[in-house]
Amino acid sequence: MAGVNRTVEFYGLSTCGWCRKTKQWLDEHGVEYKLVYVDLAQGDEKEQAQKRMALFVDRQSFPTLIIDDGKRVIQGYQVDEMQEELG
Repeated sequence: MAGVNRTVEFYGLSTCGWCRKTKQWLDEHGVEYKLVYVDLAQGDEKEQAQKRMALFVDRQSFPTLIIDDGKRVIQGYQVDEMQEELG
């Protein structure tokens, strides 16, 4: 399913090593994504990020990737899953 017109929302923490590794993997593989550092977000942006994550996951953990509006969700630094989905 890798290819054009994928949407990837990346929710992370600025202090999270696994989030840094995920960002590096996405960048190295040319994946476009929207990144929100939940710990740095304030006010409405933080609230919206938390609500958005809650639609797709039972608990917040980081990193979280929401792909194609929730058709696929990957939590944690899951190289095999990212490769399979986003190649």
